[in-house]
Amino acid sequence: MTNRVGQLRLGAFFHPTGNHIASWLHKGAAIDAGTNFEHYKQIALMAEEGKFDLIFLADALATRNGRLGALKRWPQYMAYFDPQTLMSGLAAVTRHIGLVSTATTSYNEPYHVARRYASLDHISHGRAGWNVVTSSNFSESKNFGREEHLLHDEKYDRAEEFVEVVKKLWDSWDDDAFIRDRKTAIYFDPEKIHEANHVGPNFKVKGPLNVARPPQGYPVIAQAGRSPEFMSLASKHAEVIFTAQHDVERANQFYEQMKSKLAEHGRERDDMKIMPGLNVVVAPTHKEAEDKYAYLQSLIHPDVGREVLSNELGNVDLSVIGPDEEVPISLIPEARRTTFERMKSLTGKAAPTLSDLYRAFGSARGQRPLVGTPHSIVDEMQAWFNAYAADGFLVHPSVLPEGLADFCDLIIPELQSRGLFRQDYEGQTLRENLGLARPVSQYAR
Repeated sequence: MTNRVGQLRLGAFFHPTGNHIASWLHKGAAIDAGTNFEHYKQIALMAEEGKFDLIFLADALATRNGRLGALKRWPQYMAYFDPQTLMSGLAAVTRHIGLVSTATTSYNEPYHVARRYASLDHISHGRAGWNVVTSSNFSESKNFGREEHLLHDEKYDRAEEFVEVVKKLWDSWDDDAFIRDRKTAIYFDPEKIHEANHVGPNFKVKGPLNVARPPQGYPVIAQAGRSPEFMSLASKHAEVIFTAQHDVERANQFYEQMKSKLAEHGRERDDMKIMPGLNVVVAPTHKEAEDKYAYLQSLIHPDVGREVLSNELGNVDLSVIGPDEEVPISLIPEARRTTFERMKSLTGKAAPTLSDLYRAFGSARGQRPLVGTPHSIVDEMQAWFNAYAADGFLVHPSVLPEGLADFCDLIIPELQSRGLFRQDYEGQTLRENLGLARPVSQYAR
């Protein structure tokens, strides 16, 4: 296969202590990572030194659902910073790296989100990104006066309208609206302010936004998923896609399906960057990498393993299944049996046990695991890039900060030596570094 023209895009996903479900037990992890700003500062600067395009933070507006007997052994996302607040702090100590964080359309209002991300874009001089999600954690509804989530279709209808309103609010002011002239005593041009005057099924928003138009026009819009509903929404708005993919052929199919849908909305293929997740454990030799991986796997507590699988399979009760027993298909809800079969395939076994399942899934939590040397791992990354299965990757370090340091020290130089990754940042904004155009205001089109 001939080499594809261009370079990879890289994002770093910061789970507080790392992506592995036992990462907090690793001797190299920051045990209080969720509420330790110095920890995030350290890894943000490390990723920037490695020339990553962006760092990414997930979010939920509730603690985890589940059984406290297991959750007490798995603290990730039980106590952690609000991501927009944290990103504002990181904007002050970084200069180049993109700052992408999650805000749900289910339990926010468009004005709130438009204002926060416009503010972050100004604070960071054009490095903000918004990961658009609909809420899936059922505890969230009860924190916002609802006993249950909106129905599936209602969530996506709300999300689509939500993004449209946010974009209208980001266009409240023309780029040159603020004159700020002391001699004439004129601060802004009244002809260059626009009210949204949006009236729709879910929102009624007058506007304008009380923040100037963001430096990037719009902060970069990201989405994560692969469902048909996700693809429909993403084809209209998303500029970066995070997705879990394990097989290069299926990843290529998703890539082509996603890119082909852009034309329906007058968009070009390069208007979207697709970045599958990658969980890397790397070392100078295969033996060292396997030893690192085995040590992490040895830290998984069976209670946590059960809880992770239960959560992914629709809260099925696995307490009656021993670690060395198979999980009967009859136990799995019909709607989650495809997920269950995918989990089984990750083990490489025809009849995996419960422990086989949670070790295979928990090590990367649904992302693609790669354990090996810099050469072998970059071979895989390059193969996916050349096969048009990815424009880049969202890297999920197993343990932080150690896993990110390993990636920067071992993988980045190998990528650079092959001409697959930048030597330095090309631009000042996240859009410029990702090769994305700056949107023109709808009032100037």
